Amino acid sequence: MDLVYTPAQQTFRAEARKWLTAHVPSERLPSFDTAEGFEAHRQWERTLAKGNWGMVTWPTEFGGRGCNLIEWLIFEEEYYRAGAPLRGNQNGIFLLGPTLMEYGTPEQKARFIPAMASGDEIWAQGWSEPNAGSDMAAIRCRADRDGDEFVINGQKIWSTRAVYADWVFGLFRTDPDSSRHHGLSKLLVPLNSQGITVRPIEQLNGLPGFAEIFFDDVRVPAFNLLGGEGEGWRIAMATAGFERGLMLRSPARFQQACKRLVQLYRENGSDVINPQIESAVVRCYMDAEAYALSTYQTASKLCSGGTIGAEASCNKIFWSEMDLLIHETAMDLLGARAEIEPQTAAEFVELGVWLDGFMFAQSGPIYAGTNEIQRNIIAERMLGMPRKWGQRYELYVHPGSA
Repeated sequence: MDLVYTPAQQTFRAEARKWLTAHVPSERLPSFDTAEGFEAHRQWERTLAKGNWGMVTWPTEFGGRGCNLIEWLIFEEEYYRAGAPLRGNQNGIFLLGPTLMEYGTPEQKARFIPAMASGDEIWAQGWSEPNAGSDMAAIRCRADRDGDEFVINGQKIWSTRAVYADWVFGLFRTDPDSSRHHGLSKLLVPLNSQGITVRPIEQLNGLPGFAEIFFDDVRVPAFNLLGGEGEGWRIAMATAGFERGLMLRSPARFQQACKRLVQLYRENGSDVINPQIESAVVRCYMDAEAYALSTYQTASKLCSGGTIGAEASCNKIFWSEMDLLIHETAMDLLGARAEIEPQTAAEFVELGVWLDGFMFAQSGPIYAGTNEIQRNIIAERMLGMPRKWGQRYELYVHPGSA
């Protein structure tokens, strides 16, 4: 892998930096888990789309720039360096978008991708159900075929962004006689459909980042079936690969967090008695850099025609546990002040967003498939260890394994 950027890549970085410097909001946007903040983030998505920066890897005919994954990583580095807002439509652009590119019909791509890129349609994800979280093969929510429509009945839970989103993509059981991963299909459902009830779920910070979705005889046109009927498991695994492996959490997110962590240590380190905190700061920084190099390696592999499979589980474990350590270390550095939620500009300067980040990081080992499930995947599919019912493997994942 060549670690030297080409002149074209350096030009692309300069262009991205110039645009972001001119357009990133000067003030922090409200949380996108509030109605006001959600609309503010929707407007930011529209601003990105106008500059063709909404999703740089997409083809130009869909509002992208046709960039490869190396250029995407460069853009992400500049995006986080500029302090740009978090992406309100990440479920759409990072998860569903690539899946549509691979499995959608030309008509589906034309219908859904431009509206996704522009921020006009924000997406939630509908994987989990009661008793079917990381084990998506246990899904029971039914979608029965009725002519040119599917009739959906059942419940989804822990649906990210569903409180304010416009659409949800999810996995539904279209063959009532099937079991486990057979007979599942992936459907795209407008959340304003008759028969849908969205019930917010409060997070630790009191904001509704997740929701339950209830389906009561909800009718969806067969056009909204992604892939063939009964092919949902295969397509969902592709989406999960994007989520766990590369697109959902770019290295720049953690590199910038670690730069802030180092600065926090320089400002507060003299007050810290525990020498292990200094070691934790160093480990976080090194892990973030190692994860970045590993991701560049993966991107280079994919650009050369390779694929990513079960190794995506290594990535997911590594970045989620790294995120926890980064924010736990910041809490230790802040001491009692860590419990203060900043309200003023001065408090944001002093305390940053460490408390919000800490609370969100707790969910990292759970969403996108629990880390326990990921360790089982690694043990069985990468290491060839025997599968035993009820057995959980304990594996340490380091960046080189990704």
